[in-house]
Amino acid sequence: MKIINEAQLIFDSRSANEGFARVAVSSFFSQLDPTVEEITDLKTAVSEAVTNAIVHGYREYDGKVRVLLRILEPSTAYIRIKDNGCGIDNIEQAMEPLYTTAPEEERAGLGFAVMQSFMDSVQVASRPGRGTTVTMKRIIRSRRRHDTQTR
Repeated sequence: MKIINEAQLIFDSRSANEGFARVAVSSFFSQLDPTVEEITDLKTAVSEAVTNAIVHGYREYDGKVRVLLRILEPSTAYIRIKDNGCGIDNIEQAMEPLYTTAPEEERAGLGFAVMQSFMDSVQVASRPGRGTTVTMKRIIRSRRRHDTQTR
């Protein structure tokens, strides 16, 4: 797929920056003219991935969260969120609904399930002690295209 546009963000692993990531994603992908539902879905998936990096990846120390945003042909939102935190020992187990590494914090363990429900694809790569990368894609069905098709 051809890259149409790209942006990168790097920020500290602080909870306050989760909101920053949501706004940045919303602003960047607005050029695809998404519906309100589509932009909300993107923001929610990003929120979950960034929160996982902050809460689980950097549980013992602070670090950086890296977000790569791309618009790919045809009208595809590509989002990669990477941390250099503790990593995930068992990705398959971590992606099971209700699984959490932080039960004492009353975490629901639904982060990956939420990402999967709002995106067309979610891939997770991780190495214990080295970090985790979450890559997500979603085709945006522009309001303009939708309006034209329904007339």
